Amino acid sequence: MTDASEEPDEPWLSAEQLHQWVSLVAMVTTLPVSLDAQLKRDQGINLFEYHVLVELGDAPGGVRTMSTLASLARGSLSRLSHAVSRLEAAGWVERRACGGAGRRTEALLTAEGRAKLRDSAPGHVREVRRLIIDTLTAEELAHLGHAARRVIAATDPEIAATVAERSREHTGSANPLP
Repeated sequence: MTDASEEPDEPWLSAEQLHQWVSLVAMVTTLPVSLDAQLKRDQGINLFEYHVLVELGDAPGGVRTMSTLASLARGSLSRLSHAVSRLEAAGWVERRACGGAGRRTEALLTAEGRAKLRDSAPGHVREVRRLIIDTLTAEELAHLGHAARRVIAATDPEIAATVAERSREHTGSANPLP
């Protein structure tokens, strides 16, 4: 039996830390649900499919390998494959064999897909504004962004580098869509 006064090896969160942690978990779980609901309601696509279209729209020529696309869209190859199948059926994306030694496949954003992305973006941006931008002061938003980048760097340095690169690319651009 241990003495109740002994400190555990891994201390519990303080009341304040627990409060902040619970709030953060609630935000990172409810925000994607709200964004997903808006896209489904208004555009008939889910948030992951929207991210796939955005990542293809950002790519030179609208083309990325499936493995790169999965990484950028933050999904497994299996999840991406199902999403691309739905996007292909709608005529927004095409798959094609990638040249070279491996058995790689590329996804290509079609003209119809680029139009779908342009049609979807304004409603999505309105929802982002409603849920985040207009809810926070400029200072709070800056602090949130800074904190998010630090957490991303701790959890996935590769994604942190991608976020930093994208931030540099889009600085000063009100509309990052192609």
